[in-house]
Amino acid sequence: MSRIGKTPITIPAGVEVKVSDANVVTVKGPKGVLERAIDPDIAISSDGSVISVTRSSDLPRHRSLHGLSRSLVNNMVVGVTDGFRKELDIVGVGLRAVKEGNKLVMNLGYSHQVIVEETDSIAIDVPSPNKVIISGIDKQAVGQFAADVRKKRPPEPYKGKGIKYSDEVVRRKEGKTGAK
Repeated sequence: MSRIGKTPITIPAGVEVKVSDANVVTVKGPKGVLERAIDPDIAISSDGSVISVTRSSDLPRHRSLHGLSRSLVNNMVVGVTDGFRKELDIVGVGLRAVKEGNKLVMNLGYSHQVIVEETDSIAIDVPSPNKVIISGIDKQAVGQFAADVRKKRPPEPYKGKGIKYSDEVVRRKEGKTGAK
């Protein structure tokens, strides 16, 4: 049995969970509504304040989907109650970001400004010119948006300049030693 899959999900107060006949899970909470279709071989049952996820057999495919389905539903519950956020640091002289309306305008050392627009499910906050906070209720969407912003100028290994996650450690290289 999957250790993750057999763990029940507790539903906090103020959160509604509905499971339709087509195995579509809808989670409604204070921050919004999320909906996801789960594989029909995985059974999801909601009884009051607990959601349980079970699989139909011990086939390898069903075993792999068991823990995944439980994690997806749990992330939906956490997303509509607390939300998810990714923090990005911009490191380097002259590299900075500013928010203008619903756009993130970044000077990343290119000859032009890099502009990224926030979507309806993603919120961008810039507390300082060197820090960008991306938040939303969908964990996958927040992570993908943060990865797309980071891709504009990934950190380089010699001086560490670029956009990196706050908890990311950039492995540094030594560089040239010069003539001796």
